Amino acid sequence: MAFIVRLRGILVEKTPAGITVECAGVGYGLSVPLSTFDRLPPIGQEALLFVHHIVREDDALLFGFHSERERNFFKTLLSISGIGPKLALSILSGLTLAELTTAIVEGDIRRLSSISGVGKKTAERIIVELKDKINPLEAVASTTKGDVASETNTIVRDAILSLVALGNKMEDARKLVQTAYDRNPEATVQDLIRLALRK
Repeated sequence: MAFIVRLRGILVEKTPAGITVECAGVGYGLSVPLSTFDRLPPIGQEALLFVHHIVREDDALLFGFHSERERNFFKTLLSISGIGPKLALSILSGLTLAELTTAIVEGDIRRLSSISGVGKKTAERIIVELKDKINPLEAVASTTKGDVASETNTIVRDAILSLVALGNKMEDARKLVQTAYDRNPEATVQDLIRLALRK
């Protein structure tokens, strides 16, 4: 059986409830999380989506994502008992990948359970199932645009990684470096580490 894994075509419909991408005259309807919806181009322009295709006895469902990593995380969520496609989309809509990985690594039940549809027990199950599967440094690698630790800001990211290597928790390291960076945006990695450790 053939599965659709990627679509490149013209975006002809775009709503939070679903989108339509036309490829070679065929319109494909996809469900997408808000994290992907926010990154879609205007209607009439070309869109590239990484797809997870679910085939059931009486239906076929397409889920689109702006990156392979987001799609893979969606698939990982589906492997957890009690989490179906609808809830997995809600989870990816409620927090960014950076926020999700950080919450899981830190065991932050409160943050995960703040997502619509995710109760305390589900949050605990997500942490138990995924904590050992996530590299703590992924929270830095996956930060989104606007974060102090964006991939383009290697100095800040390296400072955070250094603090984590020294035994600091990821969230604590991010806050310490954020404060140091805000006060001295021209600092080197060593400067940021030194300033952060003074707190």
